[in-house]
Amino acid sequence: MAANAERGLTLREKFDRGGTEVGVNRAKQITGGGAISDADVKSMHSYFARHKIDKDTKAHSWGDDNDPSAGYIAWLLWGGDEGKDWAERQRAKID
Repeated sequence: MAANAERGLTLREKFDRGGTEVGVNRAKQITGGGAISDADVKSMHSYFARHKIDKDTKAHSWGDDNDPSAGYIAWLLWGGDEGKDWAERQRAKID
């Protein structure tokens, strides 16, 4: 999850696209290794639910470090697939 967030930050810097300041802050939170609150878990869970459609992009490529889509970079900022899986597990514990 942290490696994905770090990769997202690197790709965002390189290509100047992908994610919002909220996503950048989430990536910094994830890479910092600090505690993630229940509210943040719920936010992550909601992000992934809303943005799974981004995988169907036609502009640029999902999963490509040479021409990544903005959605792919944003997804990585939130922890990538591992972040999605983690948020789902944590959300289930909260509920």
